[in-house]
Amino acid sequence: MSADTTTVVDAVEAEVNYLAPGIDQPFIYAYKPPPGMPRGNIVLEPRRVVIRNARPLVPQPSLDREGFLLRRYATEIVDFYDDEEVKRVYYPEVEELVRDATGASAVVMFDHIRRNSSTPLGEGGVRAQAPAAAVHNDYTDKSAPHRVRDLLESAEAEARLKKRYLEINVWRSTAGPVVSWPLAVCDARSIERPDLFAAERRHPGRVHEIYYVAYNPNHRWFYFPEMRRDEVLFIKCFDSATDGRARLSVHTAFEDPTTPAGAPPRESIEIRTFAFF
Repeated sequence: MSADTTTVVDAVEAEVNYLAPGIDQPFIYAYKPPPGMPRGNIVLEPRRVVIRNARPLVPQPSLDREGFLLRRYATEIVDFYDDEEVKRVYYPEVEELVRDATGASAVVMFDHIRRNSSTPLGEGGVRAQAPAAAVHNDYTDKSAPHRVRDLLESAEAEARLKKRYLEINVWRSTAGPVVSWPLAVCDARSIERPDLFAAERRHPGRVHEIYYVAYNPNHRWFYFPEMRRDEVLFIKCFDSATDGRARLSVHTAFEDPTTPAGAPPRESIEIRTFAFF
């Protein structure tokens, strides 16, 4: 299940976009804001960091230590731009993968996002989003339990929330090897709580909270060069356990300065899941 090394690059230096200082309550509207309101107040601060190749690491990164994990797993899906096929074929595959990686007794998949670093048109005009090029984490101590309550019936949600649960994003290339705008993940052990700033993503009728991240020179960044379609990256975005294991790993897309001219765009999909114990 472990991935083979596909490159001899030890590390790259690249800019990643952190939250600029001085923003007390970051927010952004995910739709056209009300009259007189700005789209958001988030200002990003590019910082040059070293992003190391995680493939040669021994031992390999784990969800409970670094907060991320790479596995090799081929998929039976043909068209990742077909929502029906994603839900019918890929969701059950991801459920199996998350159960195997975590030992969870139940897995709930609740969202998927396609990304494309070029003009994002798929079959039939289906659109993808651009790579998320800001250092962030998709769930907070507030929004993770709130999302569980949104997804499950009240009694089941409260029962699940009394035990350990995780939010895990499962990320995969949907085309060839990723050479443009790869994904960087940060070692959970190098992240400090003061680095994390809860930000509101305002949707029609609801507000979802995520973390934007302030620069910390101690952050240790990694990536898996040339990720293939038969590899999956698990990113822990929330862990209810507070026993010393990794609770989250922040992440971002980055522009790799070693990407050759004319390289194909990055096409990927991430599935958001809850794992319950």
